[in-house]
Amino acid sequence: MKVAYQEKEHLVKTYFKKSNFQYEGFHVFMRAFKKEELLEIWVKEKNKSTYALLTTYAFCASSGTPGPKRREGDLQIPEGIYHIVHFNPASNFFLSLGISYPNASDKVLSDKEAPGSAIYIHGNCVTIGCIPITDDKIKELYILAVEARNNGQTKIPIHIFPDRLTNESLLSLANTFARHAEFWKNLQPIYFDFEQTHKLKSISIDAKGNYRLE
Repeated sequence: MKVAYQEKEHLVKTYFKKSNFQYEGFHVFMRAFKKEELLEIWVKEKNKSTYALLTTYAFCASSGTPGPKRREGDLQIPEGIYHIVHFNPASNFFLSLGISYPNASDKVLSDKEAPGSAIYIHGNCVTIGCIPITDDKIKELYILAVEARNNGQTKIPIHIFPDRLTNESLLSLANTFARHAEFWKNLQPIYFDFEQTHKLKSISIDAKGNYRLE
């Protein structure tokens, strides 16, 4: 992690300066789109209620198909509403940030014995269900996550979608992967709400594994 700060802290601060964002006291939100293989990084400045896009990182490798992760070894990148649960400065993949898969929804809808685990955003360019963004870019993201945590953000959320869930893309996805259509319809209001407000609302999960905007 020390190397990341030495090499990248100045560049990360430059992102904020170029966007006229305050570096002190910010929080972070991440949003991933599997079809585009993009990870968006949004920040909420201190004393503001809305998030603004800071930068975007490309996946440098991907695995699986559109659709949620449902069992260990299926090669799927999860889809759903998660948060960062592990900061790993000594990862086998350089640096890594652990994602809260399986969450309460996954535990209902996925394989009960072996839903899979250890899903990370990390360096390197190999994956069997994680999100790799290169050793170079994970340094930047790791700094952003650490600074947000240091600013008092106890949960850094990450929303992972198969695609931007417009009505058109949802129809296209459902035509090809019909078995996931209801799951994606359940995620769509969460996608739309952030698109419209740039705010994060509370999200609960019911006994059937469905997400609910509060």
